[in-house]
This record gives sequence, structure tokens and C-alpha cells, in this order.
Amino acid sequence: MTKQIIESIIGTAVSVPGDDIDTDRIIPARFLKEISFENMGNYLFIDERKTETGESKNFVIDKTDHQGASILIVGKNFGCGSSREHAPQAIKRFGFNAIIGESFAEIFAGNCKAIGMPVLCASKEDIEKLIKTIQVNPKIQVTINLVSKRIQFHEDSFLISMPDPQRESFLTGTWDVLSMLKSRADQIKQLEENLPY
Repeated sequence: MTKQIIESIIGTAVSVPGDDIDTDRIIPARFLKEISFENMGNYLFIDERKTETGESKNFVIDKTDHQGASILIVGKNFGCGSSREHAPQAIKRFGFNAIIGESFAEIFAGNCKAIGMPVLCASKEDIEKLIKTIQVNPKIQVTINLVSKRIQFHEDSFLISMPDPQRESFLTGTWDVLSMLKSRADQIKQLEENLPY
């Protein structure tokens, strides 16, 4: 198995304003019946992006200035509500590789780690400074450095935080537990065969 080490994420960013954005807003429950995550990116914030007839509401992530953004900026307690894995999958499959926010629901953060998408905490003041910079220049490059625990943009930077075990899993490439498990199938089978029950 090739370890996928994630030390930094570089890209443009877009902010979805508001605190306590729950998983039902991120991906409405009616889409959970799909048998794979393949199309989840199409449904990200769908009720805020489209009318019932499918017309665009010009939601921020669809605006021309933010096309191709790969870093999502959010508020406090993002990803609260039900623990559906579909929410991180929708965000990742839409094209985002990392999320910066004031705080995250714990299960949501764990589900993000499982698919290789770091969630990073920063102060309200620092996040607002980044948002203001993006409003002036939506195409400004933002660099998230997990090694130095800093976010750099233009000539500015600020500290970020994330739990040490999560950060270490990205830096060592051990975040993908399912792939690690699959790569050890022979060892698992051998152990299973030697069990006394």
C-alpha cells in the first residue's frame, strides 16, 4: 500500500457563512438512499443552490469568482446533526480538499479524516481576516501547512489547530484506515485461522 501523506493543501477558497450548519443542510436526507457516494458532490448544499425546478439560486459556491475553489471556509460547529458520512463525501466530491472553521462536530471531523480531507480550526478573527481578503481577491492562493500548523495567504498568515492524532495521521499517511486494512488481508486471514474459536 502506498501511503498518501498530506502535508499541505494549496488552492483558492470560498466561504459559506453561518454557524451550526448541520449535515442535513450539507446533504439533504432524501439523497441518502443512493447506493454509492459517486454523485454526492452534485447534491452539496442543493436546497440552497437550486430551486425545486433546478434553477440556480446563485449560491456562493456556484459563483463564477469561486469556480474551482478547493478550500471551504465555515463558521462554528460545522457538520453538527446526524453523523451521515455523505456530508464529507459531498464536500470532497464537489472538489474541496480541506475545510477551515471555528469548530467542527466531532463525528463529522472523524468522517472527514477517513477520506483524507483535513478540517482545521482557527479563531473567528483570523477567519474573518481571510474571508475579507478573499472578498477583495477571490483567486488569491491559500496554503494550508499541516507541518507548521499555519495558513498563508498573500503576505499574511495565522495559526491553525487540529487534534494531534488527526494531524499525525495526515503527516504519516495513516488516515486511510480502510486501505491499510485491505493491504493486510493476508495477516488478517492468518490470524482468523489461528483463533481458537
